[in-house]
Amino acid sequence: MNQRNPLWRFAGVRQTAWLFFLFLYLPIVVLVALSFNAGQSATLWTGFSLKWFAVVANDPEILRAAQNSLLVAVLATLIATSLATLAALGMHGRAFRGQTVMSGVLGLPLLIPDIVSAVAILMFFSLISLKLSLFTILIAHVVFCTPFAYMPIRARLQGMNPALLEAAADLYATPRQAFWRISLPLLMPGILSGAMMAFIISMDDFVITYFVAGAGSTTLPIYIFSSIRMGISPKINAISSIMLVISILFVALSYYLGQRKR
Repeated sequence: MNQRNPLWRFAGVRQTAWLFFLFLYLPIVVLVALSFNAGQSATLWTGFSLKWFAVVANDPEILRAAQNSLLVAVLATLIATSLATLAALGMHGRAFRGQTVMSGVLGLPLLIPDIVSAVAILMFFSLISLKLSLFTILIAHVVFCTPFAYMPIRARLQGMNPALLEAAADLYATPRQAFWRISLPLLMPGILSGAMMAFIISMDDFVITYFVAGAGSTTLPIYIFSSIRMGISPKINAISSIMLVISILFVALSYYLGQRKR
């Protein structure tokens, strides 16, 4: 709507918007605040303290789960971003038969509910008799992280000026030289943006990871879920706050890189 007829002029819209944001973000703010609680209660404030962050930093189970999450996230990001880059370059060239179908297949994991993907992947692993482990988590993460990395790379590629490659060809640059000296540097913000999106999606995933994780392959989201079944403690609040800050930083940086020089 234009400025003469703003959405806010309708009765109750502003109040409804405030209620929506309060409902969505107030529990997160409360969780972060209670992670600095000095007492043993996860819901009652007794004083300010950083001791629960120190507890998290010295807990071997949490550190092991964090190590598993980081290992899977880094490897999944590298593989998914590489596959997404190749897919974007292949889809950007001359049109071919089945291109629309292929584009839909690449984006399909974004539309399928996580629980459906988790069951399907678990059935596939059972069918081929693959033992559940960190390796199966990695495979699953590559599958659902690739579309998240593909989208910003594809968008960046579509925004590139084709005249630059034509100029490079006029200057007798080979396709390989044009790619490494022109296409790749211009595409790099999109690749980094996609990589960061894939990393944070992998780090935060619970549903699919829970289904395909084997013994000894606990990640941070699975550790949090297992812990809250025995009661919420300020330690869980501290872990959640750390993951929240990391997620916000990566998403913000991904958005900045995606918008850079657009």
